[in-house]
Amino acid sequence: MTAVATLSEPQARTELDQIWFTRCPVPTASGIAYKLGWLSEEFAVDGLPVSTLQEARQFGHHHYDHQLPGLFREGGNVPALAARAAGSPSRLIGLTWIEEWQTILVRPDSGISRPEDLKGKRLALPAWGASRPGSIARAMSLHGYKGALSLAGLGFDDVELVEVALLDQELASDPRAGLQRLWSGLDYLARGEVDAVYVKGASAADAARRLGLVVGIDLDLIAEPRYRINNGTPRPITVHQSLLDNHYDVVVRFLAQTLKAAEWAAGNRDALNSILEDETRAGSTGVAEAYRGDFHTTLAPDLSPQRLEFLGIQKDFLYLHGFLESDFALADWVDPRPLQAAHELLAKRRA
Repeated sequence: MTAVATLSEPQARTELDQIWFTRCPVPTASGIAYKLGWLSEEFAVDGLPVSTLQEARQFGHHHYDHQLPGLFREGGNVPALAARAAGSPSRLIGLTWIEEWQTILVRPDSGISRPEDLKGKRLALPAWGASRPGSIARAMSLHGYKGALSLAGLGFDDVELVEVALLDQELASDPRAGLQRLWSGLDYLARGEVDAVYVKGASAADAARRLGLVVGIDLDLIAEPRYRINNGTPRPITVHQSLLDNHYDVVVRFLAQTLKAAEWAAGNRDALNSILEDETRAGSTGVAEAYRGDFHTTLAPDLSPQRLEFLGIQKDFLYLHGFLESDFALADWVDPRPLQAAHELLAKRRA
C-alpha cells in the first residue's frame, strides 16, 4: 500500500497535480481499471499520479462530502445524493447497475420464504450514523425492506422495525469482516432478537454462511428492477465541478479507461472474480454467490433514461425518510458530455 502519511490536504485550485478516485467495495469498472494499471498508465504521460482514498485514509471523508477537486467517485448513491443535497459542487457523469445479491436473510427455521411472510415480523434497522451521508446501512435496509414488502402489498406499518446498533468497524479483528458493519443486524438475527435482515454483496454472503443464516427472499430474482432500487442500484460516478471546468479532458480520459475496463471484464470472468475478491474484501465463495449470471457484461456506465428515473426514485425515497438535507432537481446534477466524449475517444483510438 502506498505510504501517504506526509500528504497535506489538497487545495481547490485550477492546476492539477494528483488524480484521486474512490470506489465502494463492490464491482466497479473504475476499480478494475485501477487494478489493471490502466488509470496509472493513462495519466503517467501527464505526470499525474493516481491514488485512491482507500490508500489515503486521512482524506477518506471526501468519499462522503465530495469536496476534493481532483476526485472521481464511483460509489453508492446515498452519500453522493446527500452531498449534493448539502450543496457539494459535484456533477453526475455516469450510472451503473450491478446486481449484487440483495437478499433478506432469515434463520433456517423462520418459515419466511415469500414477501407476504414478513407481515408482523421484526426487521432489523441499523441506527443512524454520525451524519446523513454516513447512515448508509440504515438507508439501504429501509429501501430493501420496502422493495420486498411492496411485492406483497405491504408497508412499514405491517412490520416491526427494530433499531440495532452499528458495529464499530475499526474494532473488527478480521479485515474481511470489517464490512459487516453494514449488516449490524446479523448477530441479532442469529440470537433470535429479530426475524429478518436486509443485506447485499459478497461480504454479506460470507457472513451469512459463517452464522448459519439463509436467504428468505432473494430480491435479485424479481423480474422488475425497480424493486431493487437502492444504494448501489443505480450507482453514480461523480466528479467535482472544478474538474469539469478546468480539466475536462482528464474526465473524458478517465471515463474512457472505465469503459475499456468494462469491456475487458465482459470477456474475462475468471480474472475478474480474482480482482473482486480483493475489491469486495470477500472470499471466492462469497464473490461467486453474490455476483451471478452475466453481471460481468454490464459494468459500463451510462446515463439512460431508465437509470436516471430509478435514481430519481431513490432520491425521493431518501428525502422522504430524512437522509437528505434538502431536495434538488436531478437534471441540474447531470452532465452527459464527458461520457459521450469518452465513447468517441475510445472509437478514435481504435480507428
